[in-house]
Amino acid sequence: MEDYDVSYLYRNMGTNPVWVLFKNLRNVLKKDELGVEIAQIAIPAAMALAADPIASLIDTAFIGHIGSVELAAVGVAIAVFNQASKIAIFPLVSVTTSFVAEEDATKNLRGDLQEIEIMENSFAVDNEKEELLPKVELRSKSLPFSSSQGKQVDDGGQNSRHNSSASSALIIGGMLGIIQAIFLIFAAKPLLNFMGVESNSPMLNPAQKYLIVRSLGAPAVLLSLAMQGVFRGFKDTKTPLYATVIGDVANIVLDPIFIFLFGLGVTGAAIAHVVSQYLISIILVWRLMGEVDLLPPNIKDLQFGRFLKNGFLLLLRVIAATFCVTLAASFAARLGTTSMAAFQVCLQVWLATSLLADGLAVSGQAILASAFAKNDYERATTTAARVLQLGLVLGLALSLIVIVILKYASGLFTTDTNVLRLLSLGIPFVVVTQPINSLAFVFDGINYGASDFFYSAYSMISVAAVSIIVLLLLSSSYGFVGIWIALSIFMSLRALAGFWRIGTRTGPWSYLRG
Repeated sequence: MEDYDVSYLYRNMGTNPVWVLFKNLRNVLKKDELGVEIAQIAIPAAMALAADPIASLIDTAFIGHIGSVELAAVGVAIAVFNQASKIAIFPLVSVTTSFVAEEDATKNLRGDLQEIEIMENSFAVDNEKEELLPKVELRSKSLPFSSSQGKQVDDGGQNSRHNSSASSALIIGGMLGIIQAIFLIFAAKPLLNFMGVESNSPMLNPAQKYLIVRSLGAPAVLLSLAMQGVFRGFKDTKTPLYATVIGDVANIVLDPIFIFLFGLGVTGAAIAHVVSQYLISIILVWRLMGEVDLLPPNIKDLQFGRFLKNGFLLLLRVIAATFCVTLAASFAARLGTTSMAAFQVCLQVWLATSLLADGLAVSGQAILASAFAKNDYERATTTAARVLQLGLVLGLALSLIVIVILKYASGLFTTDTNVLRLLSLGIPFVVVTQPINSLAFVFDGINYGASDFFYSAYSMISVAAVSIIVLLLLSSSYGFVGIWIALSIFMSLRALAGFWRIGTRTGPWSYLRG
């Protein structure tokens, strides 16, 4: 699309890019080509992303019936494990999805151009024949379009599906998984102490057991998530969904067996989770081998430098983001087991529901990466607008769902009256922030799809710096409620940063200036 076409588009849709993103909101659920493509990617992705937090919720429900101390201990251990996992894998998954989608789109475009070139050459030959042998040409003119000749077109390696981004991601993911497992096993106690679980705390022993055993599954977790990034880049979110559902069902079935039947308690919950993660990895490796040649044609084709450069930017972002949530969990733990248990339940519901919006983020990222690779700015803008609109609608719906879950089903997580009392204080914040969270997560996908990793990193660092100060002030003054006020401000600032980038027409959105 030419620049004047983009300018014309925006003159007719409004001068403010932020307003453009929410124009024609009544068509948000329209089943056009873009809507169907978003749904085909987003729905399986959202289900896969929600499956693991839901499994963690079920873990929480089982462990909650052991006792409030165990519930609080596992909450701290999960916070530590998630912090380490996000730092190690989230940058890799996000970069992988964008790079795989870009590489795949470029190969498809190259193949199309080669096919067009062959057809043009065939027409040139046909025209020469028409002058010399017009009668013969009439019988053979359709040959350039035959399917047999089409199969001979060099597709730039599409059929073999060599993808250096995919190969690089798997190697890095496997190495990071091993490093994470070793680190968490040997540093479990110091990390828990940092989280506020002192040596004389009743939470220390169960938390340490759970964290050490669950760390054995780190290689499987990081490798499976790297493969999910590859599948997302190919716009295939169904395969990760199938693998995740199978693994999480296994986790749910094994939980009561290991926890109660074998009497292993929190250790049994960790074992069940580790088994499920290795099952997911095995399934994904098996399916990916049928889609991609995992061995690159040449070792020089691996893109370690590109991965490390952009991955480091997202690493800074993830450290800043997860540090806020982990610090909040630490402050809740310092308030005592009752506060930590209530915080754990609220946080798990908060994440499980909010991560549904990540399905839209994944679809937006994959489609935008392909659009930017082809310089199709109209499609990029239309896609960004649609996923943001869908994110707002989804957030409002999630608010209603959370009310039901936390208000009427709190007894599934614990029967402790003190914990239930604190839960009632956290419910309003979890409910109100759902639309804000959805927009923030969708903006993440938009930024990654545009390969705007630099802004994603440094905007999050700025947001985190402000939020940490707010968290320190409010938690000391208002305790449990202050922690949730700070987390609400944190997510609001994340969403605002996304609007700011597009509204100022900077970075990859500079084409909006016309």
